[in-house]
Amino acid sequence: MKRWGDLSQEAADHLAAGAVLDQAEMAVIVTDRFSNLLYWNPFAEKLFGTQDRSPSRDSSLSLGILEKGHPVAVELAKHVLNGGVWEGTFDVRRADGTIVYVRAQAVPLRHPSGQVTGIVLTAREALRSNEREKDRFGLLERIGERLAGSLYVEETLKRVAEMLVPQFADHCFIELMEGDRLVRRVSQHVQGWTPPSGTWKPVGAEIRYPSGHYADTALRRQETILVEDFSRSRYPAPHEGSARLCGEIGMTSAIVAPLLVRGETLGLMYLGLSNLTDRRSPHYDAFDRDFVGAIATRVALAIDNALLFEEERHTAESFQKYLLPRALPQLDGLQIAVRYYPAAPLASHGQGIQTQVGGDWYDVIPLSAGRVGIVIGDVEGRGAKAAAIMGQLRAALRAFAQDDKSPADILARLDEWTRIIATPEQDDKGGEVSIPPIVTCQYLVYDAWSRQLSFANAGHAPPLLLVDGECRELEIEEVGQPLGVRAKGLHADLVYKEETRTLPPGAALLLYTDGLVDRRPSRDGTSPSEEETLGILCEKLSKLSGAEVERIADAATVAVPGEIDDDMAILVVRSSDVDLDVESRTFPAQPIMVGEARRMAAEAFASWNVPEERAELACLLVSEVVTNVVLHAAAAGVPRRELVVEGPPLPFEESWDVPGLEEEEVGDKEFTLRLRRGAESVWVEVFDQDLRLPRIRSAGENDEGGRGLYLVDQLARRWGSRPTREGKAVWFEIPTRGR
Repeated sequence: MKRWGDLSQEAADHLAAGAVLDQAEMAVIVTDRFSNLLYWNPFAEKLFGTQDRSPSRDSSLSLGILEKGHPVAVELAKHVLNGGVWEGTFDVRRADGTIVYVRAQAVPLRHPSGQVTGIVLTAREALRSNEREKDRFGLLERIGERLAGSLYVEETLKRVAEMLVPQFADHCFIELMEGDRLVRRVSQHVQGWTPPSGTWKPVGAEIRYPSGHYADTALRRQETILVEDFSRSRYPAPHEGSARLCGEIGMTSAIVAPLLVRGETLGLMYLGLSNLTDRRSPHYDAFDRDFVGAIATRVALAIDNALLFEEERHTAESFQKYLLPRALPQLDGLQIAVRYYPAAPLASHGQGIQTQVGGDWYDVIPLSAGRVGIVIGDVEGRGAKAAAIMGQLRAALRAFAQDDKSPADILARLDEWTRIIATPEQDDKGGEVSIPPIVTCQYLVYDAWSRQLSFANAGHAPPLLLVDGECRELEIEEVGQPLGVRAKGLHADLVYKEETRTLPPGAALLLYTDGLVDRRPSRDGTSPSEEETLGILCEKLSKLSGAEVERIADAATVAVPGEIDDDMAILVVRSSDVDLDVESRTFPAQPIMVGEARRMAAEAFASWNVPEERAELACLLVSEVVTNVVLHAAAAGVPRRELVVEGPPLPFEESWDVPGLEEEEVGDKEFTLRLRRGAESVWVEVFDQDLRLPRIRSAGENDEGGRGLYLVDQLARRWGSRPTREGKAVWFEIPTRGR
């Protein structure tokens, strides 16, 4: 009996070197020192094709190595014949003209004496391994680069699908979870082919994979599923139309990968191959499955980032949508147009990707007697925080404006409010420090009847004045500091100054934030200065000085070339080119003048064709307000005076009786009645020198007075009072059309 390991002669012949090499799935080629072919096995014939491989032929020529690889072959031979080992790749052209990519290793062929007598070359095709790996990883790198620049979900999905089809797949579906529903967001196919109606679900449709479907398995198991060959597998179809189409186009293979991030499933990515294209291999394999899994990981992260960004953008846009005026009021003697444009997302200043919305805002506030407050402002920074600060400041300014104080006083109060809403932060020692936001703002009050424009500025760009074919900045003497930067101890009255201008008939004002003139640098890194862009803007707007405000606003938004660098707010107002109706007269503050004031009002209302019922109501309230003014003028205390006698002056005491002095003071007092007509209302204003503002008080059952302002409050649409330089003004509004 032979021992274990002893071979029969037949077995020994079967294991001879030649027999083993004939069955090897690797090309084996032997050359002598002069590169003449000595031996090649059958797999070498298969790999390199049926070329003439007679001995004594140059190996580089007989193996079909392309000319560009000849220098490599020469160096290979020299290196190996000197005893070294070489490993590398080269291209080979077969006899049938096809080219294969070959991975080869060359080692010295040694005589038993140790002398190098030739070269042994082993080779295999590298097309389905090294070259494919290089191609796949290159595709993965390009996908990563494309995704890195995407901030929107739809753009992200579209970029992925366009890179995968047709290079890696014939069909690509991406579906995302919306609550408990799986909704198709991308449907990309080769050669412009689109699925017929009633087959595969379109974009926007809810997708329901049946139990046992490979996509359902991928979703439940949260792992990438490979269907290598549909002809060898059977899966339930989502519906009959889907199964029919798969058969018609010859679906051959598919990979489904879940989109997972932070332990949450965002959706699925489906890739498929079909007979619509002619590929070297119509089937996916395990390597392709791992590759798609890597892609899905990157896509999921990009989608998650895009969803977070869109959520922040939606929040900030909601702030601006609901905090900026939804509709502008109809105002007499004034045309208004507004525009707001957010900037594109931008990564800058170490704050990461920022949303396109910011803190720019505008407002138009109806004030007393047809006057209007006009606001333009800009909060430093971008995103939801800037929008939230903007909303607080706009609400505060609207409340302050109702007091009818001067624009300088309004900005001073808004500056204090900016400090109040500052978010406390910790300094290096752990103490809380409030850093107010930096805000530029301009507040203007316009009276359409007198065309008087009063304004104060807090570091904002002056508005542009368009009149008589010219466009220039409105002259402002005191620009003031932005809100929130005033030094401690410096009173606001020293920072914000009120100025007054008179607008010419038909003149237009363009108020804007700096986004209108700021532009992002061009590709060469250059960008125009603010003076240059302002010059371009004025040049184009001067040609439209007499155009409608809507046209001016549209022209301003596109006047400066380049992409905007910040969000942009524009407000255009135009004064009336005709004078509005107004009547004004001053009366002595005497009871007999109440009837005269009422008669003046009745005549004015009749000449303006105010409906009789409304005119009578307005005249009634004129009587009540004027009576209230006269009564308070008569009851006002006599101002303190000094009685000059010989010797040192003595203070005047109220107990002293000076005949005729009180009558003289009362007789000197007077009031002014001013009536204004608008398109849908009339306004009545009564001015006097009393600094005390009126208030409604409850009258007793037997009281003779105390009901005048109550009637005004009940019968007028609006009423109020405001301080003036000389005293105060009481006003009310009566609609001439409806209530």
